[in-house]
Amino acid sequence: MSGIFSLNGKRALVTGANTGIGQAIAISLAEAGAEVICAGRSSLDETVGMIEKAGGKAKGLKLDLADPMAGAPVFEDNGPVDILINNAGIIRRADAIDFTEEDWDAVMDVNLKAIFFLCQSFARSVLARSGEGKIVNIASLLSFQGGIRVPSYTASKSGLAGLTKLLANEWAAKGINVNAIAPGYISTNNTEALRADESRNKAILERIPAGRWGDASDIGGAAVFLSSPAAKYVHGAILNVDGGWLAR
Repeated sequence: MSGIFSLNGKRALVTGANTGIGQAIAISLAEAGAEVICAGRSSLDETVGMIEKAGGKAKGLKLDLADPMAGAPVFEDNGPVDILINNAGIIRRADAIDFTEEDWDAVMDVNLKAIFFLCQSFARSVLARSGEGKIVNIASLLSFQGGIRVPSYTASKSGLAGLTKLLANEWAAKGINVNAIAPGYISTNNTEALRADESRNKAILERIPAGRWGDASDIGGAAVFLSSPAAKYVHGAILNVDGGWLAR
């Protein structure tokens, strides 16, 4: 790929790259020319293999963000990285009246605390070499809506939207773009049960103006844009890739 959407010569790190949205983002970045470090707590062999089979460059990195400080040394140990995609996240479900401290802390640690310290470590690395960098956080429709039965997930994704804007305010003038993508209902393993439930699937589709579930590759394309020179003047944005859900 050439032109303003090209990532030739860039190195990217994608967390949660083993499946679903993270895998699609990793593949899309590689197709745009980036060398991709695919990070996750489970095997990355499939994602790396798919990228290499298509002629791209990738490697796997075991990274479990249940320890929110686990990513701190990543940018020292793996050479210069130009693009950070914070996709890894978890969710716990229970009525708010019954929600436990353990489930609250587990989600907040992975979805918010770990992301802040990964961003901090990445920015320190970029600034130390007087370089430029792109950060893309994966937010959620629940960065804008409340949802039900997912209090810590909603809090973490709302917090991530705010954090994205704060970091953009601090780092935009220093050569680091910080933005986020808010995916809508995407067809992945995580949403298989919803799609298999006839009544829930029908209700969801009726609310989406595009009339279909999103593909993980739809998020990959948005990530390429925000990681590319085409988005050099985009700072603190949260790009909704939701088939029009929030516009309804």
